[in-house]
Amino acid sequence: MKLCGHRGVAALAPENTLAGLRAADALGLKWVEIDVQLSRDDEVVLIHDATVNRCSNGRGRVRELTWPELARLDAGGWFGAEFAGEPLPRLADYLSLAGTLGMSVNIELKMNPGADPERLSRRVSKVVNEQLMPAGALLFSSFAPACLAHLRQLAPAITRGLLVERLPPDWHAQLLRLGCVALHCNQRYLTQRQARAVKAAGFLLHCYTVNDPDRMRTLDHWGVDMVFTDDPRGYHAG
Repeated sequence: MKLCGHRGVAALAPENTLAGLRAADALGLKWVEIDVQLSRDDEVVLIHDATVNRCSNGRGRVRELTWPELARLDAGGWFGAEFAGEPLPRLADYLSLAGTLGMSVNIELKMNPGADPERLSRRVSKVVNEQLMPAGALLFSSFAPACLAHLRQLAPAITRGLLVERLPPDWHAQLLRLGCVALHCNQRYLTQRQARAVKAAGFLLHCYTVNDPDRMRTLDHWGVDMVFTDDPRGYHAG
């Protein structure tokens, strides 16, 4: 079972930053997960929330701020003094460093209020296509089926995963319709029977957010392919 650093490695470095990517690399992780959305001027930026309030020294909605405004923010000081001055990165900057480090990236497209799935998908696919990273080093995911449908057309070589809280009754049909290879679900609500069904249907199964090593071992036993974790240090495969 693979471990994927959640938002970089969110327990050890400010989430969705280059510092988090470096921390994940230092721990030996090969995968990281990040969140992306658009600024007012259509830059693809890494941030989870609809606002910059929680994870920076700024205030306001991401989609109402321009990239120059976002670039001036301190996205690290809130986490710890040693990260003060850490910038909020663009997707292009993040993928450039990930490529240098040989890291693979799960890009989650965030559909916060007011977001346009086609616009976001087009901008993300443009950035990804310009980076020239190997298709196997990238994975798209979203809670928004519309994003995944657009990405299927815009960047067909990059695999996709449907994000859900709980497995919906029509999960199999949704995955087939969207051309997804993976189902991403909240590990709290997953049962062993469901895990076996997803695997038997030929899909990858990824679970978020798992920080307990015993739970990781259980999910590994169930056949889960990858877990997203804020802190992987307590888990040793096998």
